[in-house]
Amino acid sequence: MLIRELRKCPAFDAGDHTLLRELLHPDKTALRLRYSLAHAVVQPGRKSVPHQLKSSEVYYILSGRGIMHINDQRRAVRAGQAVYIPPNARQFIAASGRTPIRFLCIVDPAWRREDETVERPKPRRRNRRASGVER
Repeated sequence: MLIRELRKCPAFDAGDHTLLRELLHPDKTALRLRYSLAHAVVQPGRKSVPHQLKSSEVYYILSGRGIMHINDQRRAVRAGQAVYIPPNARQFIAASGRTPIRFLCIVDPAWRREDETVERPKPRRRNRRASGVER
């Protein structure tokens, strides 16, 4: 029997403004799993960076509120809801409440770095007048 305790799983920034803790992953346990399971947190007023996975994914919202973006669709999400994200869909979630949005991520087949594409943020354009440069 394997039991993983969330608070004992190391937390890391997923590179998309999401704090993750991997609970189950076939590469990190002796279990024969097809999927991976992670706990995720996005802070209020923040959003994950748009990204795509070759795998399908499900978010199960544990607490908080957010706006889920999948391709050209967006919907409000809250605790108790599950969101299916098809393979290769452009996706991100924004925390829209006063508290963090916390959710489980189930990826099948299991998440692999090489199966994910994270969009690079666009460089900010400097305001010419604020920088002292005139036309």
